[in-house]
Amino acid sequence: MKRAALLSALPLLAAAPALANDTIAELKTGGLVYMRSDSISMEEEKLSISPREVRVDYVYRNISDKPVETYVAFPMPDIPGGPEQNIDAGDTESDNFLGFTVTQDGAAIEPLLQQRAYVGDLDMTDIVRDAGVPMNPQSQKARDAIAGLPKETIEDWLTRGLVIADSHDDGSGWTTDFTPMWTLKSAYYWKTGFPVGKDIHVSHRYRPSVGGTVATTFLDEDDQPRGERYADYKKKFCIDDAFVKLARKSNEAMQQGEPYLVENWISYILTTGANWAGPIKTFTLVIDKGEQDNFVSFCGEDVRKTGPTTFEMTKTDFYPEKDLDILLLVPTGAP
Repeated sequence: MKRAALLSALPLLAAAPALANDTIAELKTGGLVYMRSDSISMEEEKLSISPREVRVDYVYRNISDKPVETYVAFPMPDIPGGPEQNIDAGDTESDNFLGFTVTQDGAAIEPLLQQRAYVGDLDMTDIVRDAGVPMNPQSQKARDAIAGLPKETIEDWLTRGLVIADSHDDGSGWTTDFTPMWTLKSAYYWKTGFPVGKDIHVSHRYRPSVGGTVATTFLDEDDQPRGERYADYKKKFCIDDAFVKLARKSNEAMQQGEPYLVENWISYILTTGANWAGPIKTFTLVIDKGEQDNFVSFCGEDVRKTGPTTFEMTKTDFYPEKDLDILLLVPTGAP
């Protein structure tokens, strides 16, 4: 994909775990395994991202000569544990933390939910579940459940890296809490049929999962566009000279106690769209910038402005070789 920078505004408030396209899945021991289909094509995908909602609308078609019945899966963003996570993970006390909904041909579907707990590459799901601890490491319910675990279980979990100890003085003396450290990996899935030659319409709706920084971070200590971080941002977000100027101006304003810009980003996994037969026949990306005084840069081709706050990119016979990463600079008040 040719890379091009676009200045606009998408007021998401933080760093986002990646969201993902639909993919075919097979249920095997250990959970979902994402498969490639040579029978189902993705005729159309329209992806719309706004500060309040992500909407994805698909049209699938069975291009084989036989009906196909299979599982379809939609992976959700990973939710990491840890004492300090600048991620808006939605309603962490709910399994459906981003309010995910799905319809097929206009009818609501109640998808199943798979949740797995990982420490690094090790699957700790059974250990967490057998202890009766909620799976979301950012939930208060998980912290409360961990506080009630037996001493020997806590010692085992410290060894496994499932928790870390946090000792502090709460005013009445020293106390120790234990913070969840696993990463929650979730996926919704459902079984569906694809009749020969019939278009199947699938739609998702959910809120974006976002996070953020407290300043701009892609220039070096001398406010120069150089170093590994700048090179990474240039490759990932296609930032240009205009963004360099914005960052310098923002850093100067922050030092003077004036309003400045904070850095935000959101990612969306497009590459699972390549799991279907052939390319995506028609792909449309719509980004609503929200507030007009915010700025965004992302990599795209032939992006055009379609309204006061919206930008659109359309591709035909699209093979998603890279995922979508959006960098946002959002105005904030003086400290």
